[in-house]
Amino acid sequence: MDVLICGGIVRMLQAIVAAAPTIVVGWLVAAVMERILGRDGTLRLFGGHTWRQLPYAWLLGMLLPVCSLGVIPIMVQMRRSGIAGGTILAFGLTAPLFNPISVLYGLTLSDPFALFVFCLCSLTIVTVMGLLWDWLFPNNWLEPEPLPKTPYGIRRIGAVALSICQQAFSVSSWYILIAILGVGLLSMALPAGCLQKAAGKDDLAAPLVMAGVATFAYITPMVAIVQVASMFQHGNSIGAAFTLLVLGTGVNLGFIAWTITNYRLKPSLIWLSSLMVVVLILGYCVDQPLRPRGVEPADHTHAFDVYCNPFQDLSSDAVAASTRMLRDSWKMEDLIAAAAGILFVMIGLIQRVVDPNGKWMKWLIELPPETSSENTLIEPKHGLRRDIVLPNWIIALSCLGGLVAASIVGCFLYYPPRSAIRQEMQYVQSDLMADTLKYEWDKILYWVPIQEDWGHKLAVSAYLRGTPLTRYQKMKLHVFMSKLELLEHAAEDQEKEEVDKWKWEANRAFNRLKDSLNPPK
Repeated sequence: MDVLICGGIVRMLQAIVAAAPTIVVGWLVAAVMERILGRDGTLRLFGGHTWRQLPYAWLLGMLLPVCSLGVIPIMVQMRRSGIAGGTILAFGLTAPLFNPISVLYGLTLSDPFALFVFCLCSLTIVTVMGLLWDWLFPNNWLEPEPLPKTPYGIRRIGAVALSICQQAFSVSSWYILIAILGVGLLSMALPAGCLQKAAGKDDLAAPLVMAGVATFAYITPMVAIVQVASMFQHGNSIGAAFTLLVLGTGVNLGFIAWTITNYRLKPSLIWLSSLMVVVLILGYCVDQPLRPRGVEPADHTHAFDVYCNPFQDLSSDAVAASTRMLRDSWKMEDLIAAAAGILFVMIGLIQRVVDPNGKWMKWLIELPPETSSENTLIEPKHGLRRDIVLPNWIIALSCLGGLVAASIVGCFLYYPPRSAIRQEMQYVQSDLMADTLKYEWDKILYWVPIQEDWGHKLAVSAYLRGTPLTRYQKMKLHVFMSKLELLEHAAEDQEKEEVDKWKWEANRAFNRLKDSLNPPK
């Protein structure tokens, strides 16, 4: 029982830390909508109650770097702004599906045509489900809540900052916690490795199984695209891969709970059931046409191990193993975002306790005596120059555009230059070889995925910088990745002879890859 509980806690902590950056982005976008755009501005941003609302919803969803948890506070603000339910749900499904970093990553991992078909089918689902909701349940929007205008200047900045903290400690965070709880329950229900044979190429039940797992799971866009690409490379069920991408990234228990709370149980279940049916139909339709040619199906896959209990040995020290696993899986950028998120939650809690009547926000949004309710140019009391008053819609679009620009910059930061990646791969390869010589099984299984990740980043980095890998370099990279996978399987089985064989094969393949990447003399 200790192992089951510790396994569930590990999976929940891994999920919340991985989601921290996009959750913080979600709070920021929600604060901009509330304090800069306002209710009317948010409604206009999404096209109002016109035919443009659905196209605007999936267009904005594709641009914003949020996940299925970070989108919840945005959906709350959309609901309060009087936006139609179909538009809100369409946005809630689209925003987690498409992310600039993950799409670029996916282009190097799988067939670009298959990824294009997946994206096209996903947008079709989003549009159809949005139209279906508005057709079945028309006039389902709320009247926008009255919201005072926020004055410009330093007070507007303070109001947005305080609103971020309020979003962090609000009802939307409870839905986020419900989604994280679903991750823990799923890992406790699924023993370690039980899904390794759950997505076979000829398994007709694979999409159904994946639909059940994906509904409870939380998947970041990056993890989803890596898993889908892995399923292509290993010859797994393409229908299951499509189901995983749509339902895994777009739906979770928190999303379902929010939908039921805001739109009642019966309409929500009708819509969710329809979504499942549409996704499964499309999944079975694309399964045969998109199957990769010339790929020998693998007898098992580790792509879905992250949904199961992480511990195979029930007699092991679960607490020590949990601590070690968390330490090895967390990245510095995710920990920084998680620390920022905790700070926002704490400030929001303090504000709720110390200032239950919202006097802090009232003071920040109170118009100074020398200004009118309209945006006009004024001479500040304590300033050397005249302030330039920008319309709220310019500020809001600048914030949203900044997030898009940050995503683009993030691509270049996440995928460093080829020379830096080659150096990192050399360091990892040295550590990996040292551990294989000593048969340190846990360390081998720790380093192999890291090396594979750097290999995938190498292809994306070259593509981003306008110098894509040549066909010869791609072949050498593919050979190296194949040898790494064989080494990983041998280490899992703790077969010393197999490890001795594949470690030298992998090292020779790495040296050939490194030589192919060296610039010609």
